[in-house]
Amino acid sequence: MARPLSTTARFPIYLIKPSHYDDDGYLIRWHRSVIPSNTLASLYGLVTDCADRRILGEDVAIECHAFDETNIRIDVRRIIREIDAAGGGLVGLVGVQSNQFPRAMDIARELRAAAVPVCIGGFHVSGCLAMLPGIQPDLQEALDLGVSLFAGEAEERLDDLIRAAANRAMKPIYDYLNDLPGLEGQPVPFLPLDRVERSVGGQTSFDAGRGCPFQCSFCTIINVQGRKSRRRSADDIEQIIRANLAQGVKNFFITDDNFARNRNWESILDRLISIRGEGQKLKITIQVDTLCHKIPNFIEKARRAGVRRVFIGLESINPEALKGAQKRQNQISEYRDMMQAWHDQRVIVFAGYIIGFPGDTRESILRDIRIIQRELPVDILEFFILTPLPGSQDHKELFDARVEMDTDMNNYDVTHVTTAHAQMSADEWLDAYRLAWKSYYSPEHIETLLRRSHACGIKAKKMASMVLWFHGCTTIEGLHPLDGGYFRMKSRRERRPGLPIESPLRFYPRYAWETVSKHARVLALIVRLRLQAWRIDRTPDAANYRDTASTASPVGQTLQLLDQRASD
Repeated sequence: MARPLSTTARFPIYLIKPSHYDDDGYLIRWHRSVIPSNTLASLYGLVTDCADRRILGEDVAIECHAFDETNIRIDVRRIIREIDAAGGGLVGLVGVQSNQFPRAMDIARELRAAAVPVCIGGFHVSGCLAMLPGIQPDLQEALDLGVSLFAGEAEERLDDLIRAAANRAMKPIYDYLNDLPGLEGQPVPFLPLDRVERSVGGQTSFDAGRGCPFQCSFCTIINVQGRKSRRRSADDIEQIIRANLAQGVKNFFITDDNFARNRNWESILDRLISIRGEGQKLKITIQVDTLCHKIPNFIEKARRAGVRRVFIGLESINPEALKGAQKRQNQISEYRDMMQAWHDQRVIVFAGYIIGFPGDTRESILRDIRIIQRELPVDILEFFILTPLPGSQDHKELFDARVEMDTDMNNYDVTHVTTAHAQMSADEWLDAYRLAWKSYYSPEHIETLLRRSHACGIKAKKMASMVLWFHGCTTIEGLHPLDGGYFRMKSRRERRPGLPIESPLRFYPRYAWETVSKHARVLALIVRLRLQAWRIDRTPDAANYRDTASTASPVGQTLQLLDQRASD
């Protein structure tokens, strides 16, 4: 039993961003992971602000510890000992997505068995409470354990939560979904250097705004963060950038679902341009829509501000699919101009593509990929299985219609089939997803990607590194690139409850062989890609390479016909 909170105490708060399990039940964890958690950075900044303001009293020091389980082992027993020694504390399982909820519950069970106060927040909790009636069984299980659920955003909300945890009087549910806070002047997202260095490339993240005006049926953001745009000021962004520059961090991912629709985009970019004018070499990744090139000066200023990579939700070139998903803002005939505009500024274009819209078949998917390869100068295309995520309109409609969906939330990671499809069996759907990766990253198209890259002023060896990551993760590691990392840290005992713990004699030889064989395959792929890039970068006329996709408008007849079908 934990002791009462001392009047001269420290109050430790542990923020944990959980991982999830692979198909063999082993926790996915890396020496270096690829995607930094913005929620973890946001909560760390907010808790640090609470500590600075001494919200528990002048003689109580709040300590904040942040862990991303994708790149660090969570020692639950040690956390229990530390909280017990302090006489009180709180564990927040933060930013928990649907596929991470089972793992979050596994951590919570062990903590609650020791009477540690636990709160779970993130898109799964918020999405279920926002879109579904009552309390769903998995959330009820958490409540039955004494876990508090947090729906909505934590700005201006943490004081009461932390005080309640200190007094062991937390409410079962904190629901702020209908009371979203403004962002200007709020404590800014931040992670200390030792946490940032655990991500590949030393990248950290922050949101310049939240909310999206569009109505995509597969999206959870619009139902959790709302459709009204809320923004940080240029002063806020400068504070984030300078705090990170002070610790040597220069690589940033701005996580806004659509930075181009942030009304403060120009003042923010101008401020970043000014900072770069001081000699700071910022490297920035942003997410935008397919019509961002229509905004005067947006792309040019983005490049001057340090944007080197841009992610675009292409989703499909099938007009019926875009209509059905209510993604009406995507104008197919604009795709090429938009991508060429980014290439003119030597920015690498990433795009997401969804497999499994109602009209999709294996043949139509492969046909559309061939069209993309020929007609569009997209660099890195990443594929996702259409998944009815809790919190999306798609999930709500299936739930209301009592359509069968997978009950294992661990599978809701956009790489598993979780419901039925009108045209394909589950096996055919999964096979189409895997073929999409194989088809797009064929040896012939990889050569094309490297040639296009060099021709628009991006070194082919730089593009080769991107291809290595996205092609290698799927073919060698068998994971989505966004679940990837450097050097898999697989623990024998970090296996999903209910599955057997393998004997050391079985587990460690297999783990060693997997590690050696996978690294050998990665090395072979590195050599092949580097040789291709070396040859292209040294070819005298490589800068003059042109193909259909890199040719100026008008777009090809295929895209014109697709766009006409979309408007009919």
